[in-house]
Amino acid sequence: MRIATVAGLAILGLVAAVAVAGFLFVVYQGKRTPVGDPHYVAMGSSFAAGIGLGARAPDSPLLCMRTLNSYPQQLARLLDLPIVDVTCSGAVTDQVLRGGQFFQRAQLDALKPSTKLVTITSGGNDVNYVGDLSFMAARNSASASGWLMKRFWKGPLQPGQRKYANVQGDLVAFVREVRRRSPTARVVIVTYPMILPPSGTCPRLNISEEQANAMREVGEKLAEATRAAAIETGATLVDMQRLGADHHACSQVPWVNGWLDAQGTRFHPTLAGARATVEAIAEALRQGA
Repeated sequence: MRIATVAGLAILGLVAAVAVAGFLFVVYQGKRTPVGDPHYVAMGSSFAAGIGLGARAPDSPLLCMRTLNSYPQQLARLLDLPIVDVTCSGAVTDQVLRGGQFFQRAQLDALKPSTKLVTITSGGNDVNYVGDLSFMAARNSASASGWLMKRFWKGPLQPGQRKYANVQGDLVAFVREVRRRSPTARVVIVTYPMILPPSGTCPRLNISEEQANAMREVGEKLAEATRAAAIETGATLVDMQRLGADHHACSQVPWVNGWLDAQGTRFHPTLAGARATVEAIAEALRQGA
């Protein structure tokens, strides 16, 4: 009995030590100052970080899940630009502005007076767009996550709980602060791509038509708030919601994954979608040169 007790205490101690080490590692990564030439600074959430699109980008905090095939990384290679990439999966726009995610400073703090290009895709987490889509699809599945969703998830946000005006206001504040810190920078706001088809649903989404209708409205209102912020500030808009209208998750050539048969992360851009975003930004930069 005594041996079993000692062994149990040793295991608990080891688990606690691992947990503490993991926490300290997260703190360490979050507190690090981004390094590199910030000619191009990329900001935003997982749609900019490129979650699920291959190898982790160098110096990326593990929890941010930035990849080398994200649209900012691909754009930097295409245009031969030095990049400081501070995108982070799960970020809300307030964290881009003010910090606090995984102990990180504001993403804006990567800017320098010499910065010439800034891109951002943000706002989806503010209105729980992909989160609610994922929980709906999970709850509809015959899986352990579906069982948990049925019993513990209270359901998607109600329309009045999705603060689109806050997204627009934060994006406006973001552009103004970029211009204060980096007066010669070109600011490009990129909308989230079209996830759902214009009408109906498909097996790949694993959600009902009623659910699709509700979440389609969320996607469009998020895009409208993003467009309005670009118009108000004069920032360059790359509208992947419109450009990707024929490349939703149910299409033959999807730029975003559904819930089933995902080539990467569910309800996030495919590699083809990231490449299309790069091409659209590069074209917008050429037109505005």
